[in-house]
Amino acid sequence: MSQWPSVAAIADDVRSGRSKAADLVEKSLKTIEDNDDYKAIIALTADRARERAQTIDSKIAAGEQVGRLAGVPFIAKDNFLTFGSETTAASNILKGFNAPYQATAINRLEAEGAICVAKANLDAFAHGSSTENSDYFTTKNPNDKTRVPGGSSGGSAAAVVLDMVPFALGTDTGGSIRLPASFCGAVGYKPTYGLVSRSGVVAMASSTDVIGPLTRTVEDTALVLDVMSGKDELDGTTTDKDQTGYEIADADLKGVKIGMIKEYMGEGLDPGVKKQIELAVEKIKKAGAQIREVSLPSLPLALGVYYIICPAEVSSNLSRYDGQRYGYNDADAKDLLESYNKARSTGFNRENKRRIMIGTYVLSSGYYDAYYKRAQIVRTKLINEFKTAFDEVDFLIGPTAPSTAFKIGENVEDPLQMYLTDIMTVAVNLAGVPAISIPAGMSEGLPVGLQVIAAQRQDKKLLNTANKIEEQLS
Repeated sequence: MSQWPSVAAIADDVRSGRSKAADLVEKSLKTIEDNDDYKAIIALTADRARERAQTIDSKIAAGEQVGRLAGVPFIAKDNFLTFGSETTAASNILKGFNAPYQATAINRLEAEGAICVAKANLDAFAHGSSTENSDYFTTKNPNDKTRVPGGSSGGSAAAVVLDMVPFALGTDTGGSIRLPASFCGAVGYKPTYGLVSRSGVVAMASSTDVIGPLTRTVEDTALVLDVMSGKDELDGTTTDKDQTGYEIADADLKGVKIGMIKEYMGEGLDPGVKKQIELAVEKIKKAGAQIREVSLPSLPLALGVYYIICPAEVSSNLSRYDGQRYGYNDADAKDLLESYNKARSTGFNRENKRRIMIGTYVLSSGYYDAYYKRAQIVRTKLINEFKTAFDEVDFLIGPTAPSTAFKIGENVEDPLQMYLTDIMTVAVNLAGVPAISIPAGMSEGLPVGLQVIAAQRQDKKLLNTANKIEEQLS
């Protein structure tokens, strides 16, 4: 049982005077301190958090209006630009960088009274599935310190499960919110592409990056999403939010058509995970949902497609880090070329370099058509298969990951095995559709996540249905 009530209840208590924003910030900072050995946090924004809490408490005392998230502490993944601490994306090349402005998502949360108290650990530049690629340290799984929390938003997921805050922010490029949610036992939401502004968030792969929350409940996820979502003039890929918002409304599982993804339930799925997913599906079925098997034939190709398109965009996005304008710079470099070489060779870690080289290769003359262009063709085919599936069913379900959290160090020397961790999440990003991971029980003491997927722009329906599914599984 979490020490935090719901996000809405916390804000209501602050607005009514039953609790103080300042006390909530101190509670959060104390919990972070008490759980330092899990290595979930890169930096605190304590001074700024305390100032904001005092301002909110003063406004309430003066009878002024405060927002829907008044006094609610939260943690941002360290690839969000924020005031109050450095923004490093857990990379050596950005150590010492203080953002000149904040991410739109952070500004929108703060406008409603939320208070950022810390920056969470991640795989450097979000390149990874375990946080072992952080240039700081590896975050430990809250359920077992010998295991990874997932990645790349591992610090954010661990922070929520460890009760440091009621919610945290992550980014999901190929599963980086949903995977750590599954491994740690949190709710992780990947919205429709473009629903939440990416302005002020360090880019990984621009055509699949999305911003989303990690929380304890679907209800909390829906409220946080409602605050963050909608068009932003600073991000031309953003879309209008649903006019009725995303907060939970009445829903019913009776008659809801749900497709069980055939390709996710076969070979390679851990028996313990499969058992928990099948038990979850039975509970959903008993609640009145119509379950049927659905096949998306191109799903087995999704991982290969992702690891061509994603590194291609990574190689482009990381070209801006050259040691000249900001970030790490080697003062001993003799000329411009040596400065570039030293900044990038020292500043980027092994996984960053691997993705840059793969991306540059698939975009190079003679290989573009063979790899990148072909991958984009298969991506379009995958998008069409999702559309066809949603003509037949309302939602798709399956496991979030093929296994529970693996041991720290287990896959470090095997990049392919590490990439295979994302096999059940990357297709959602390639198609731009929304998906959520909900805790669906335990296998040998470790959490299992159930993934629920909806058609593009159906975030409201997905959240309402996921809320009902959560009730059946709790």
